[in-house]
Amino acid sequence: MNEVGGGTGALPRVVRSEVPRAISGSIAAVALAGALYVGFRPTGPVPALGQLLDPAHGVWAAARVAELPREQSLLLEGLSAPVEVRYDDRGVPHIFARTELDAMRALGWIHARDRLFQMELTVRKVAGTLAEVAGPELLPIDRQARERGLAQAAEAKWNALPADSRIRGVVVAYVEGINQWVRDAGAQDLPVEYKLLGASPRIFQSQDVYYMLAEMSQTLAWQSDELERGAIEALIGEEATAVLFPLDAPIQEPIQPVPGRTAPRYATMKFPAPRTPNAGAVAAARRADDTRRRVALGPSLNSAAGAVESFTRGEAMVGSNNWAVAPERSASGHALLSGDPHLSLSLPSIWYEVHIVVPGEMDVYGVSLPMTPTIPIGFNRDVAWTATNTGADVTDFYREVVDDSTSPTKYRLDGEWRALEQRVEVFHGKGGVVLATDTLRRTHRGPLLRTSEGWLSLRWTALEAGDEANAFRNAARATTAEEWYKAMEPYKAPAQNFLVADRAGAIGIRSTGRYPIRPGNGRGDRILDGSTSKVDWLGDWPVAKYPQALRPAQGYLASNNQQPIDPAVRSDYLGWDWPTPWRAMRINEILRADAAMTPEKMRLAHTDPRSALTEHVRSAVRAAVAARGMEATSADREALAFLDEWDGRFDSESKGAVLYNAVLQELTRRTWDEMAPPGETQRMATPNSMMLVRLFDDPTSVWWDDRATTNVREGRDQILLASLHGAWEGARSRSGNDPRAWRWGNERMASVKHLLQLPGFGRESLKVQSGPGTLSPNDGRGTHGASWRFVVELGDSVEAWGTYPGGQSGNPVSSRYADRMELWRTGALAPLRLPRGAADLSGAQLRSALTLRPIDGGAR
Repeated sequence: MNEVGGGTGALPRVVRSEVPRAISGSIAAVALAGALYVGFRPTGPVPALGQLLDPAHGVWAAARVAELPREQSLLLEGLSAPVEVRYDDRGVPHIFARTELDAMRALGWIHARDRLFQMELTVRKVAGTLAEVAGPELLPIDRQARERGLAQAAEAKWNALPADSRIRGVVVAYVEGINQWVRDAGAQDLPVEYKLLGASPRIFQSQDVYYMLAEMSQTLAWQSDELERGAIEALIGEEATAVLFPLDAPIQEPIQPVPGRTAPRYATMKFPAPRTPNAGAVAAARRADDTRRRVALGPSLNSAAGAVESFTRGEAMVGSNNWAVAPERSASGHALLSGDPHLSLSLPSIWYEVHIVVPGEMDVYGVSLPMTPTIPIGFNRDVAWTATNTGADVTDFYREVVDDSTSPTKYRLDGEWRALEQRVEVFHGKGGVVLATDTLRRTHRGPLLRTSEGWLSLRWTALEAGDEANAFRNAARATTAEEWYKAMEPYKAPAQNFLVADRAGAIGIRSTGRYPIRPGNGRGDRILDGSTSKVDWLGDWPVAKYPQALRPAQGYLASNNQQPIDPAVRSDYLGWDWPTPWRAMRINEILRADAAMTPEKMRLAHTDPRSALTEHVRSAVRAAVAARGMEATSADREALAFLDEWDGRFDSESKGAVLYNAVLQELTRRTWDEMAPPGETQRMATPNSMMLVRLFDDPTSVWWDDRATTNVREGRDQILLASLHGAWEGARSRSGNDPRAWRWGNERMASVKHLLQLPGFGRESLKVQSGPGTLSPNDGRGTHGASWRFVVELGDSVEAWGTYPGGQSGNPVSSRYADRMELWRTGALAPLRLPRGAADLSGAQLRSALTLRPIDGGAR
């Protein structure tokens, strides 16, 4: 039976149409104009309706430039020779150039044509200048962006590049390509978002590429967990916090394989009682929580790189996956690699698919981030690579002693006063109006942040030296896994679990990034005393110490954001409160059981509908009903029978999944009531489901007791029975009294929203195969998920399949705007074309031919 709801069976070896064009350009323009005025809540002044409906320059123009011309020849300044670009039948540009710089100049131009507004939005988000185009409502986002200092750090990285470095030339050529498109574009060519905001595109700077790379760290490596830990400790005590939010996961299925192990390792746990907080403790918890909200959360924006891997205190509401299989465990005898990064979903997509060929120098295919000339995930003719987020602790906060609590100019270090670095930041709105002026401060560690608990300084690897762009550039030329990892050694942030496979049959994984060495116990899970330099970082882990494996004896590798190394093997501090292992357990179960993997099986695993968590919960509920038989009502027994009939699959037609999810939610609510201040129901934090499963082993733990009841102390089985009862009644109330009519697909959907949240320009209420703890999890809102899925087979020739939710174009009227959505929704993949030359794409495979010519004729 096909495990993918609506899937298409075997991976195709010939191309097929993904989704036909739905509406004509003129009808789409009418819909566009209507949606802008009927549904959009503007973030600033909206231009007059007449301007938007101007047939030459308004939204009608979006339809006129929505589709690629069949043939086009243009002049591009700075080229040394003509560049041929062939768009295939999926809208992927294949760039054929004689030099790398020509290829990058063409890539910049192509990115700008399809994704200009997305690129500008990302740059402005990091730079803290959104209010200049979108109005004062976005001033809080701008202020936080500048306070964190990412733009300043990005500029420092750019300025540190040697003037004659190759990567500097690559970046300059790429940005010049962007700017030529901007300069040549008429009003009718500009994305509709500019018309909506009454704005014009900026001229881009080379440092903007590093702004985009900085945004990768903001979305993947920003952590402020120690601030949340302070609130939790104030509420339940240090001892209970240390167990419920531990340094090491109590269920181990690590990224770095443990030789000889064929099953997860379960650690024995004892759960100390929470303290009963008094008024002072609750007040302290609230202050700590205010600090967390002020520093950690702040305002949000669904930006182009809004790739947040949503972890809520260790529970992976979404999460990335990758795995590789060595030749001895594949049906074809070739290495296989699968990538499945889960990030925030948006239209246009985070990614832009591209193929770049420079004879004798590079032939690389993959997904790029618009605003960078790099391929973070992809493959060449010899090597394939992908990544998941490591989630390592790479930020620290220090409580500083300052000379003035309101406007400090100095901070105390080792008994002496040091001057704070200060700079004045002016924030502008539309038309250059001044909205605010802030004085920002820095210690030797990093930005100084004002909170309700005093001044905290921040040290973060993203704000320090790194060479990510050059690392990606060099890695794309690798011919073996070893070469690829060597090229990536300068890469620092955000730390990623990079998985690699090559045509020689090697597979490898390395958690690559900068991991600080801290003094003392080496931990970074608490706010540190900033008055002494004894707490400052001592250096970084050497590459040899990174979690890693190459050519493992087990013949496969997988990462799913889990703790990289089993602490029983090596206990060095890398982070704490790790995400749950359910996805890692499930993919390892699949890979251990099958020594003849195929690309099709890899594809099916992307949306595998089973979770390793399910039977833990269902077995506990079943045992509780049996143990408390006299208390179980006929309704409880009916509910259990319904739950037992369920096959454990989270497919869209499932009925039992509705009840199971309700049980899990009820059980979480009833078990962790101590995580809310007395008299309240809103929890400050929630231990992840791994803790719940381990708590099943302690039937009389005080954590099972319901604080709302008096003169009785509940145990595990009472809470499990009450959760089943409440879930059954709640599900019937929400989903209908007849359980046979329930459908899991009505409970879990995907919502891919437009960057500006424009109604009608997203694709919402998409039924997808997803469930808690599955390889395709969903937090209920459906705004995060698989941002790109692909499978590569590295045989005598490389074959690959992939797709992402959305399309190549950022124009809502274009047939390329969301043409991949249905393929993505069903878990299917399209074949990726790998022509060696421009002439290799023709006929039905060719959608558009673009020639970019040098202004002076260039080389012949």
